[in-house]
Amino acid sequence: MRRMILAAAAALTLVAGPALAAGEAEHPRQQKWSFDGPFGTFDRGALQRGFLVYKEVCSSCHAMQQKAYRHLANIGFSEEEIRAIAAGYKVMDGPNDEGEMFERTARASDRFKRPFANEKAARAANNGAYPVDLSLIVKARHDGANYLYSLLTGYKAPPPGKTVGEGMHYNPYFPGGQIAMGAPLNADAVTFADNTPATVEQMAKDVTSFLAWAAEPEMESRKRMGVQVMLFLIVLSGMLYAVKRKVWADVH
Repeated sequence: MRRMILAAAAALTLVAGPALAAGEAEHPRQQKWSFDGPFGTFDRGALQRGFLVYKEVCSSCHAMQQKAYRHLANIGFSEEEIRAIAAGYKVMDGPNDEGEMFERTARASDRFKRPFANEKAARAANNGAYPVDLSLIVKARHDGANYLYSLLTGYKAPPPGKTVGEGMHYNPYFPGGQIAMGAPLNADAVTFADNTPATVEQMAKDVTSFLAWAAEPEMESRKRMGVQVMLFLIVLSGMLYAVKRKVWADVH
């Protein structure tokens, strides 16, 4: 009986070994981010450039249903700019008084328009693959910011002996090394208003910063609160120590 259990365990190990190896990925390249650390903040210029990259490149496949156009005020866009951005989209609304759905120009209060009506439509347009919603992607992946940057800049030819399936692309930072999404960024794919060169690396870093903000827009206020709490505790500790010295001054 014991021999049978050991044999079964060995067989499972042999089967699981290649599966685990197939899911391995290179460790993300570590980058310096303005929002790192207890005093980190978001670079508004990078966030606005990142939104442009999302709008012009990523939004053709990936939704961001947790974000509305009005949220862009938090990264420095004016009300007029937000209305102009929203006005570039048509959304379905209704029903109207006749009970019918109708199309209208998007407003600031609307959520970002989805590129596809539903999951089946998205899969049909992407050879069966389903583009994930990017609203929380940075929080949903381990070492999210570095992972996304590495993934976006990591496309290259597969090494010798590495077979890539039909319709797949080699990227060592994706589990298994194969990803259905082709390289989304090409140099000068967008034109930044501040004349920042639109290299692949710059666009990847900016759109990652934008998605980091989207996933945790309250980060700056949370960090400010944390600093205020620590300062309060330091002052309180000093006061308590002074009171303790005063109370016990005559006790030997």
